[in-house]
Amino acid sequence: MKIASPGDVPVPRLKAGGQIPKARIRRILVRTTNWVGDAIMTLPALETLKTNFPQSYISVLGRPWVLPLLESHPAVDQVIPHTRKGGGLSQITGLIQGAREIRKGGFDLAVIFQNAFEAALLCYLGGPPYRVGYNTEGRGIFLTHRVKRSQEVLRVHQVEYYLAMLRALGWEAQARNPVLHVSPEDTNRTHELLDSINIDRSAFLLGLGPGAVYGGAKRWPPERFARIGDWASENWGARVLVMGSGMEQDICKRLCRLMTHEPVNLCGRTSLGEAMGLISRCHMFVSNDSGLMHMAAALRIPTVAVFGSTDPVATGPRGANVRVVRHETACAPCLKTECPTDFRCMLSIDPEEVWQVMEDLKECMS
Repeated sequence: MKIASPGDVPVPRLKAGGQIPKARIRRILVRTTNWVGDAIMTLPALETLKTNFPQSYISVLGRPWVLPLLESHPAVDQVIPHTRKGGGLSQITGLIQGAREIRKGGFDLAVIFQNAFEAALLCYLGGPPYRVGYNTEGRGIFLTHRVKRSQEVLRVHQVEYYLAMLRALGWEAQARNPVLHVSPEDTNRTHELLDSINIDRSAFLLGLGPGAVYGGAKRWPPERFARIGDWASENWGARVLVMGSGMEQDICKRLCRLMTHEPVNLCGRTSLGEAMGLISRCHMFVSNDSGLMHMAAALRIPTVAVFGSTDPVATGPRGANVRVVRHETACAPCLKTECPTDFRCMLSIDPEEVWQVMEDLKECMS
């Protein structure tokens, strides 16, 4: 998708707080988002922080399941897992423990990407003297620098949404696409896994991501994924890797049963880091709007994304080698988890159409 230039994206207004003295900032805490795709879309903003504070030590606080995305990123010096179990007293205990962890870090600045009341409260309790975030969810009292979230900034891609927050502070923030980095350990484990299932290292690998944790409205039918998987096997000699989380095993098993040419079902069998390594070995990845889609695009793998209920303008994959297949319908994007009507946004997309986009993309990459 096209990268917006800074001039195309409105700079939000800073509602409170003046200029942050860069010379005083030595240690920066970033509270990242809770979902894989969202965390990937914050990566350009993370790189912007490193550009503006090149001598600062940057720690990222986040849920354990997203931190593997960040462990090998050159803009990140440390990851800190933030766990929270249940509500009530357990939630309060988690806040206190998290605040203690932050205090130990002696941070000068907290940049809060997660749009939640709890995230701002946690950073307030942790003690960084400067705390930056969008002024949403009634959390402005915990922020020293409150950025107004305007309707204009809600209409841009999420990558630009996070960059715009930093531009409001007067910091230079160039438009760029997310880039992921696979650790050497996960690269080695990927080689070992592919060798163990007798996949030749020269084989054309097609990755398929038929799931989407958000809900069924984002999922193109598994039988259609099976069709394009079989065509890739027949026409390209491809080995097909079916990928997804443990929550998507039923969908992935159904896809595998429907294919004539036996795929390799890796759903629920890999860590997030290993999934990154496997996707980085793929020659093409076809997916619904999901975390795996963003991973493939950020790993610069040719990516075809099938969109229905969600909006590619806001959450589409970013990169020169990505393609979005979507039909304009009166009810989309509805952002619903399940379709309440006839699911026309997805059912109107035939396998032949997706296959043609795949062939065109493969030709461009030749």
